[in-house]
Amino acid sequence: MVSREHERILQDTEREQGNTALRNNVKAALALADAVRSTLGPLGLDKMLISDVGEVQVTNDGVTVLEAAKVEHPTARMLISTSTTQDVEAHDGTTSAIVLTAELLLNALDWIDRGIHPSVLVSGYRMALEYALDVIESISRSASDEDLIQVVKTSLSGKVGEETRSSLSLLAMEAAKVALERSNREIIDPNDIKRITIRGGRISDSERIDGIVMRKTRLDSQTPDKLNSGKILILDGGLDPKELSIDASIRITEPGMLARFIERQKQELQDRVQAIADVGTDLLIVRDGVNDDAISMLREVGIVTYRRVERDDLELISRACGASIVRDTRGINSESLGTFESLKEESWESIDHVRIHGSVGSGQTVIIRGSTDSILEENQRAFDDAIGVACGLVQDSSILPGGGAIQIALARRLRDYSTSIPGREQLAVEAYAAAMESIPRALAQNAGLDGLDRILEITAAQASNDNDWLGLDVTDRQIHDMSERGVIEPLRTTRQALIGATESAISVLRIGDILWAKQDPQTPDWQSELGQDED
Repeated sequence: MVSREHERILQDTEREQGNTALRNNVKAALALADAVRSTLGPLGLDKMLISDVGEVQVTNDGVTVLEAAKVEHPTARMLISTSTTQDVEAHDGTTSAIVLTAELLLNALDWIDRGIHPSVLVSGYRMALEYALDVIESISRSASDEDLIQVVKTSLSGKVGEETRSSLSLLAMEAAKVALERSNREIIDPNDIKRITIRGGRISDSERIDGIVMRKTRLDSQTPDKLNSGKILILDGGLDPKELSIDASIRITEPGMLARFIERQKQELQDRVQAIADVGTDLLIVRDGVNDDAISMLREVGIVTYRRVERDDLELISRACGASIVRDTRGINSESLGTFESLKEESWESIDHVRIHGSVGSGQTVIIRGSTDSILEENQRAFDDAIGVACGLVQDSSILPGGGAIQIALARRLRDYSTSIPGREQLAVEAYAAAMESIPRALAQNAGLDGLDRILEITAAQASNDNDWLGLDVTDRQIHDMSERGVIEPLRTTRQALIGATESAISVLRIGDILWAKQDPQTPDWQSELGQDED
């Protein structure tokens, strides 16, 4: 009876079990990795992405490629989630995380075909991960100020040209250091640094300035366009007459009733403006609109006003000035106000901008320039990556060698470690070590070199010189100490890639059954209702 019930439940479900399910999952992972593998490294190739509406985007960023792809397979979507997490946590290494995941799965499938149970491989992979994390900590070094710039430049390799890499790396490190000095928080959020793009000029004309800059002009041109200092109020709402909370209509039964109603609305608006003025407000930032009648009222009490300010800008101004964001003027008091040191309106490329310099941290804005819209978009994406890496570095300056050096070092150490494991988990650790070599192999192949030959050369060089920092510099195709060549990367990038790739691979290996629900074409609800009406 129970088996019949099971059959009835699963009769409308397609089922994949055991090795069939795993093999299909590995195929999906490999297909995803193959889509981005060629972008890896400074000589990696770009991808042209074309949207449904014909918009064209050329990029070298792995996570951008994956997020733009329309992927249906659940395992592939799981790996894309891993890439996105890598981008959020480390702002680099997204392609490496995907390539590592696919290689870990491929190596595991080989052992499963030979009779090793997935649970053994899962256990071995966890052991290998813990050992690898300890190894990268022992190999890492603390970066000097010069190293920090090189790390950011390395993260932009292959994404933009040399001039752009240098300019954006300097801007990002400067902004990150300023943010650390002025912030009272342990974690520096890259989003605390405002970015504005202005078409015109070269990338070298980009600059970092103190203060929060917005593409805004003051509400009333008769109020000052420059203030030396004062109190600021941030209103998360608007200054409009309050509307009725329910649908209703007003019936005019006697002359003058409408005029009195309008006058009452104006008085209510006047009371709100007066409440803002009474707490000592000099500068008012409003998220929504401001009624025309309120404009003259604000001018009379001497308040400079900016309206329709985005929520993100409200947050930045709030932190820079130490102001609270209030929802209603009825609840404001002097403690709600913040302090700004200066306000100034300027015109850049015929567009009005206002700069607000706060008293607490002051805030900062990076102006990114470029000659065309496409170049501006590319530069902004590159700076987003650069500032993310830079903010991570000022909190943890530990660095590792690039050029495939750290992966080769891990492979060497893991193979030695595997010999100390008596059980079948030894095979999983060896498979993990082999997966590490997928990164230097891809770097070499993308530079037009033989991947296997370069892996053997780097391995021999590291072992004979007892130097884990020897890797491949694809610019001259020779093996060098990566610290001397400035090819270095943050420890946190490699750490997150290892953790993300291992956990994703383990999640896929633990899947022993895939159930696909069948969905037959269904009659639209409106047709069903129509048929009922006809009956």
